[in-house]
Parts: sequence; C-alpha cells; structure tokens
Amino acid sequence: MPGRRANRVGDLILREIADLLMTKVKDPRVKKTTITGISVSEDLRHAKVYYSLIGDEEEILAAQKGLESATGFIKREIGLRMDLKYVPDIVFRHDPSLAEGDHMEKLLQRLKAEEGS
Repeated sequence: MPGRRANRVGDLILREIADLLMTKVKDPRVKKTTITGISVSEDLRHAKVYYSLIGDEEEILAAQKGLESATGFIKREIGLRMDLKYVPDIVFRHDPSLAEGDHMEKLLQRLKAEEGS
C-alpha cells in the first residue's frame, strides 16, 4: 500500500504523462489512449501507468508498442519538469475498464431498444 508521498508524486507524474502524450509525443499509435491511473512504489523508483483505449486487440498492441517506444522520452521529460531525486522506471499496462464500460453501455442501449419495439 503506497504512502501519501508516493500517491502525491504519482498524481503529479500522471498529470505530466497525460500532458506529454497530448502535446509532445507525436506517435500516432498513442493518440487514442487515455491514461487512467498510476501505481508508484513506496521508494518512488517504479511506476506502473495504466492506460485504456477502445479498440481491437491489434490497436491495443500497437498502442502498447508506441507507449513503450516513448517511455525514454517521457522519463527524460519528467526529469526535466519535476524536482525528483529519482525519476521512476515507467511501465505501461493496459486497463480494460474503459472498453468494458463501453461494451456494457452498448448492451444497455440494445436492451432499451428491444423493449421499445
């Protein structure tokens, strides 16, 4: 269970990563991704960044590769933007919750349409 400092630093890193993906990372594979959360180790050396994207397996794999290729740039930019003793090693993990929510919404809409007919 991360402490308060790890949570605060994680939130700041999360904001920076989201900003970098929107403004600086030019890789088209990552443009449709949404950053959904972060988990930072207590010693602030490791961070798992969770992302979501609505698409098929191929698009998710492409986004994962795009994020992995941008990791060095993102880590370097965080080092420049934030005053941290150590910039954590960043690992990106897919979070399927957004796609699952979209699927549930479509199911509910279909049920509603069937009730109305």
